[in-house]
Amino acid sequence: MKVSIIGTGYVGLVTGACIAEIGHDVICTDKDNEKINSLKKGKMPIYEPGLEELVNKNMSQKRLVFTSDVENAIKSQDIIFIAVGTPPLPDGNADLTFVEEVAKDIGDNINDYKIIVNKSTVPIGSGDWVSMIINDNVNSKYQSTEKDKVSFDVVSNPEFLREGSAISDTFCPDRIVLGSSSIKAIETMKKLYQPIIERSFKYDCADHDYKNIKKIPVVETDLISSEMIKYAANSFLATKISYINEIANVCEKVGADIKMISRGIGLDSRIGSKFLNAGIGWGGSCFPKDVLALSRIAAEYGISTQILNTVVNVNNQQRLKVVQKVQEVLKIVKGKVIGVLGISFKPDTDDTRDAPSITIMNNLVNMGARVKAFDPIVKTAPDSLNSKVMICKNAEEVFNDSDLVIIATEWEEFRSINFKKLINLMRDTNLIDGRNFLDRENMKKIGYNYMGVGR
Repeated sequence: MKVSIIGTGYVGLVTGACIAEIGHDVICTDKDNEKINSLKKGKMPIYEPGLEELVNKNMSQKRLVFTSDVENAIKSQDIIFIAVGTPPLPDGNADLTFVEEVAKDIGDNINDYKIIVNKSTVPIGSGDWVSMIINDNVNSKYQSTEKDKVSFDVVSNPEFLREGSAISDTFCPDRIVLGSSSIKAIETMKKLYQPIIERSFKYDCADHDYKNIKKIPVVETDLISSEMIKYAANSFLATKISYINEIANVCEKVGADIKMISRGIGLDSRIGSKFLNAGIGWGGSCFPKDVLALSRIAAEYGISTQILNTVVNVNNQQRLKVVQKVQEVLKIVKGKVIGVLGISFKPDTDDTRDAPSITIMNNLVNMGARVKAFDPIVKTAPDSLNSKVMICKNAEEVFNDSDLVIIATEWEEFRSINFKKLINLMRDTNLIDGRNFLDRENMKKIGYNYMGVGR
């Protein structure tokens, strides 16, 4: 099939590369000429394991093309994905400026039947809104006798990608959600995804529980329900994390071990073990935006989302719990040297949007500490990080002369750090494991004053 992806951000780039890999002809387009030129050279604007190799492979096989010619990308292809950003506005609503621009471009350039796919995370009702914008532009361009030539259907096809494992999540999804009022459009989309749905496409799904799954479930629904599924899913996962973090805070007071609690309740099939790792809270581009957006949508209809509001508050407070631990250990923070391992909001990504580490480091700097940090991928300070924070080249620099070190991101390579050697570089031996990532007993045996979360 002939597919266009409008928007080469995280979702658009991963989606385009994966659809090309299963055998379709894909054009990825963006108005950012600099980004397109870099992509043509095989240079990725984001870090995602395996993405660079996948993109270059499909470019060399001519199944994946990058262009800034949006007009041709619309006219020449049959299925058009809208995959542009929908960043949060100050009031929590999603900014649909880019989606509106794409819808207008489609209306201006549509030349025959197209399936328009909303891949961007958009508010409830956006499918009908996109359809209206396209129709408005079609009506202003064509005479009434010509309109039948340019019919289209809109499909909501939300993504459920985890940064750091987005390719695996695309090829091995828990489900595929297709929302539309058009049976024709849904059937076409099922054909597009057939290699994935039927599992005829060979990909190692080792990190997914696929032992007895022969066919990927497809949820066929209406536009609004499809849009709600995306928000509800992310909000529930965020709720799960905030819940276990709140339980962890109780565990610290009563002397229980949150690691054992998580295991004990996670073995209950009604609950499940995923997203029950206590720590310094969630961040990134999806959870914060989607929880707030759903809360705002509910408020427009006079509904108070008390649980969601609490989920956000608990998450915000969880970051400050680490700062409080620093105060408890060091007493006076001013003039102390504090190292941080990990800047990105989670491992295997360079995304620092709403990263808990940023909040923690900015607070410590404001309290007068000298803060330094190292991340395997993030090599320059994000704009949201206080300019006084020193970005280190390696873990040794983080530990050197530090009074305390915080593990903020659970990068796998941190497990192989020579902690026996690094403890000798420190001014004091305090270590806060904000992700309960390391072996507590081993760290204590080495000599660290080890502190986890909820234990």
